[in-house]
Amino acid sequence: MTLAPLPAERLARARSDLRTGLPIVLCDGDAAVLVAAPEVLAPARYATLLEMGGAVLAITHRRAQTLKTPTYDGDLTRIALPPTMELARLRAIVDPADDLRSPLKGPFQPVRGGSTALARAAIALLKSARLLPGALLVPLKGDAPDLTRIDLADPALDLVGDARVSPVIAARLPMAAARAGRLHIFHPEDGGEEHYAVEIGRPDRDAPVLTRLHSACFTGDVLGSLKCDCGPQLNGALAQMNEAGGGLLLYLNQEGRGIGLTNKMRAYSLQDQGFDTVEANHRLGFEDDERDFRIGARMLSALGVGQVRLLTNNPRKVDMLAQCGLTVVERVPLHVGQNPLNEAYLRTKAAKSGHIL
Repeated sequence: MTLAPLPAERLARARSDLRTGLPIVLCDGDAAVLVAAPEVLAPARYATLLEMGGAVLAITHRRAQTLKTPTYDGDLTRIALPPTMELARLRAIVDPADDLRSPLKGPFQPVRGGSTALARAAIALLKSARLLPGALLVPLKGDAPDLTRIDLADPALDLVGDARVSPVIAARLPMAAARAGRLHIFHPEDGGEEHYAVEIGRPDRDAPVLTRLHSACFTGDVLGSLKCDCGPQLNGALAQMNEAGGGLLLYLNQEGRGIGLTNKMRAYSLQDQGFDTVEANHRLGFEDDERDFRIGARMLSALGVGQVRLLTNNPRKVDMLAQCGLTVVERVPLHVGQNPLNEAYLRTKAAKSGHIL
């Protein structure tokens, strides 16, 4: 084994570079492009990239629908950028913050034909880096040895694969909800954020374990936000496990349905403009839900759990765990946290995301 980074480690490096405003190199066979995130790109670097010529902006079909520009590539659209495009205008195309105040962003010149593999990979990388899914792509002429390089032809590369997690440590943790508690820490092999499993009591692994997959919600779990029902669901699940004599709560660091806290706050800002939670995600360029519950399935397997009674109102979680080989013997409702300030949010979850409330 050499000391060179493995494909998953190279992807982690690429995500870090993109978040700091550094371009990366994406290649597929003989084709190679420089990729950058407009929202964090420094003006001087942007000017250098534009001077190279052939700049293209790749956005998801969700954002393209908002901008009223055609989607010739199915799930994404490529827009040719003129050499005079200002960085502020480029950011306004990617970020919907001022859409209502300044709705006319075009006219746009869509790019048609040719491979979309590099554009699709660039958007996937930006999403995984919790950045807005609008990728600046510039054809690479020559070499860029100082930049992180990702080769789509590498058979070991998996841009959207199932993140493997490994248990690190577990220790006793008495809590207000349960004196008999343990906290398990899991580290993802792709260098992402750690995930946690809160074990209440000593649940029998040979029987179905009362389980909840809970996505991190800083605003609800920590600040007590009344815009969602996450905090009450967290506390209610732990209390219900304590009453039942045991259970497992997986705390997955997938804030804002997998788009990250910054983009979640962008979505909240759009909600203040009158859009519901799903519409806000779409205007940002994201899907309704970007989470990957396969991480939870891997954690349960590592904990020796094969059968669960799943505490959830979301049938998608049941389906995802079943697809990963776990047996969900029962869906246990968790109806807590409704208040006058989140009524519209809960109605949207039921009507558009299939939650059973």
